[in-house]
Amino acid sequence: MAHDVRQAREGEGPRLPSARGPVSAAVEGYLRDASPLPRSQDIASAAVYGDDLQLALYLCYELHYRGFADVPDSYEWNPDLLRVRAALEHRFLAALRADVPAHDGVEDALADLLVEPVDGTGLSHYLSAEGELWHIREYAVQRSLYHLKEADPHAWVLPRLWGRAKAGMAAVEFDEYGGGRPDRVHARLFADLMTDLGLDTTYGHYLDQGTAQALATVNLMSLLGLHRALRGALVGHFAAVEITSSPASRRLAEAMRRTGAGPAAEHFYDEHVEADAVHEQVVRHEVIGGLLAEEPHLAPDVAFGIDATGHLEDRFADRLLGAWRAGRTSLRTGPLSAIPLMF
Repeated sequence: MAHDVRQAREGEGPRLPSARGPVSAAVEGYLRDASPLPRSQDIASAAVYGDDLQLALYLCYELHYRGFADVPDSYEWNPDLLRVRAALEHRFLAALRADVPAHDGVEDALADLLVEPVDGTGLSHYLSAEGELWHIREYAVQRSLYHLKEADPHAWVLPRLWGRAKAGMAAVEFDEYGGGRPDRVHARLFADLMTDLGLDTTYGHYLDQGTAQALATVNLMSLLGLHRALRGALVGHFAAVEITSSPASRRLAEAMRRTGAGPAAEHFYDEHVEADAVHEQVVRHEVIGGLLAEEPHLAPDVAFGIDATGHLEDRFADRLLGAWRAGRTSLRTGPLSAIPLMF
């Protein structure tokens, strides 16, 4: 049976998560009862890729999606919160520009994406070859931070594009949203996957379990999507996701079948094998091609978006694989074995 992505409460967003340090605690406190926002020195000293800063930034961004229970909708454009968000974004973006290995141009960046290594060692390779069901469940928990709002961060870029780029982007997004069929919306298909795995499909339910590395991958999408000046980087990010999705999804579909994850779990990745193989061509030739035909000066930004995506995805993979190869849970709050199945 298909399951919609549920809200934490009827008509409301999810509950606020537990803070992970002084910065996220201050942002959360402001959202709860208007207590003081974080000090600039606390933002400046927080680890850029760490739990505290990444959760604080995620909280700010989530106000532009579904918000949080008991937090007024007006906080989405609260000037004081926006100033804090800007400071957090500045640190995150500056770190990415300093740390991300850069390609010489868009073609070089795309060429590397199109090469499948003979002996792959990434997450999808691990899950396909030797992952167990508990690994699959943890992976779904981590990815739920994005997949339960799949395609939403990328939709922000549509008003910032025109011509071929807009038409191509809209065509791919239309597929992501089910082609007009609510039962085929990809966020809903992922909720069905989670149901097969005995996981709670409530939007934001597993935010406390998500690692800083998982938060950073989602924050990157929101950062690029919410800034018109970064539209080229958002297109690069989207290209990286779509081009690498089909082969990775094929391996993940194999992992679902091998571990007995369930038919909806298999279907989610089978759907992405087929859809994203087509999307790859549209994104490369229409979205990127159309954008650079109109705005060739955005080529370095497109390459940066591709490279930043790979950088953060590698950090995410290293975090999960490091824990799993040591026989430990990858989740912040302990193994899912302590949480009953939702069957």
